[in-house]
Amino acid sequence: MTDTQAAVSADDPPLWAAMRRHTQARIGLGRAGSGLPTVHRLELQTAHAAARDAVHSPFEPEVVAAGLSGTPTVRVRSAARDRLTYLQRPDLGRRLQAVDRAHLPTGDWDVVFVVADGLSSRAVHEHAAAMVRETSARLTGWSIAPVVLAEQARVALGDDVASAMGATMVVVLVGERPGMSAADSLGAYLTHRPVPGVTTDADRNCLSNIRPPSGLAYETAAGKLAGLMERGRALGLTGVGLKDETDQGGAVDRPH
Repeated sequence: MTDTQAAVSADDPPLWAAMRRHTQARIGLGRAGSGLPTVHRLELQTAHAAARDAVHSPFEPEVVAAGLSGTPTVRVRSAARDRLTYLQRPDLGRRLQAVDRAHLPTGDWDVVFVVADGLSSRAVHEHAAAMVRETSARLTGWSIAPVVLAEQARVALGDDVASAMGATMVVVLVGERPGMSAADSLGAYLTHRPVPGVTTDADRNCLSNIRPPSGLAYETAAGKLAGLMERGRALGLTGVGLKDETDQGGAVDRPH
């Protein structure tokens, strides 16, 4: 019996093929002897390679800057000097290099967007600029700081950036940890009045899996994010006290 035949044998009815069209999870893969059919084993190895590439591929800030159509940008680095240090010392990825902090512009801004490479530069290259554009377009009357492009950065680096620049809110768009089904997923983390070293994950709101067409669409994600920002500003908080109850249009949310 060939691998293809094994994959569609009596133990693997056509129902599995129909179900696979609705999920990226690896279900009903069949078997060849005691292992996976070759086609599925190769798919798994390919996904693993894509995840590793996403983690280790260098961040190219100019790619994001080019997608922002003339929007002012500032480039910074975390205290992690290279990728290996970044992976081994998460704490350093949460702090700005002192020299970069000193050169950040300051102002009376309502929000600063921080584009951070995180664990998937690919996700940032493909989705971050569109998310900044879509979200900014929904923020009527907001004072928006220059976009900060951060290398070797984790989510909490945004706290340091917002504090240094004088921004009331920070939105960190970061490459999420790749999985075996997606290596290009972008996350958006919203924090009101962050304090470096004090603010915790409970003080943030998160939108995950932004990656059209398979994940959250830009329009939907931006609508939800802008709605959270408007409500968060009115209430003076983000995190567990601010719940997203938007429909796909991202119109309404209220605290619980």
